Amino acid sequence: MESIETERLILREWRPEDLAHFAAMNQDSRVMEWMPKPLTESETALMIEHIKAHFKKHGFGLFACVLKDSSKFIGYVGLKLQDFEAPFTPCIEIGWRLAYEAWGKGYATEAARAVLKAAFENYGLQEIVSFTVPMNDRSIKVMEKIGMVRDLQGDFHHTKISQDDPLSLHLLYRINKEQHGKL
Repeated sequence: MESIETERLILREWRPEDLAHFAAMNQDSRVMEWMPKPLTESETALMIEHIKAHFKKHGFGLFACVLKDSSKFIGYVGLKLQDFEAPFTPCIEIGWRLAYEAWGKGYATEAARAVLKAAFENYGLQEIVSFTVPMNDRSIKVMEKIGMVRDLQGDFHHTKISQDDPLSLHLLYRINKEQHGKL
């Protein structure tokens, strides 16, 4: 698996020492505010195994994200094949989850821009989507900063979340190779 470097970050394969940091993140109520529930350490370990399997199967995935100057793990940024039932699936989603201490520094935007570049130039992908709940202003801002455009007809209720749950409704953003090339 290749790694991706930006000015301040390295997006790399997952290592055993990432588990403790990632598990702590997945228990932080601020980080998990727009997720259905916090994850236990065993759920986090299983998630990492799924991420590694995704890389093996598809050649891309959710990279562990570390600070270049200190190698400190701060979360993940990357791509994932989504195949839950929705009008726009199957699709490739760009996503991120960073530790609270890494928020507000532009890391998600910096890493997501690099991942989009790799998606279109290295992986041959034609379109990338992202989605979140309407209340998640921070992720919406990242989507817009990296050139994604909201699909106003694309809002959907996530099939993996009960429709009466406030986290069910999601906004859909998209960017294709041509749009990215004009940025």
